[in-house]
Amino acid sequence: MSENLQRTASRDVAAATISLLFSGGCLICCALPALLVALGAGAAVAGLVSAVPQLVVLSEHKGAVFTVAGAMLAVVSVLRYLNRNAPCPADPRLAGVCQRLRTFGAITFYASAVIYVVGAFFAFFAADFLA
Repeated sequence: MSENLQRTASRDVAAATISLLFSGGCLICCALPALLVALGAGAAVAGLVSAVPQLVVLSEHKGAVFTVAGAMLAVVSVLRYLNRNAPCPADPRLAGVCQRLRTFGAITFYASAVIYVVGAFFAFFAADFLA
């Protein structure tokens, strides 16, 4: 694989993976406890908080957590936009690798966006309506 393609592919995959981790963190820290409490599973939340007490700190600062995750999604969307027309190599094997990496990056980005929106809904809106 050419050095330029490898650098671009590594940057795209890393950005998409980081956005997925931040979005997943939002889901776990803020949205999952709100959903469980709304569904009447307060004991499960108590067990989760006793096992991972850092969730309380993250939940107290859920606005900042969601802001950072949203900023990461914005950065990834800008990177994806800037690289949307980047050429793949002429070599068929490398072109296949390039297309698979683009597909992986797209799936990861859109999964991150969906997780972020679902997490924001349950953390900020649904808890008030379901409680």
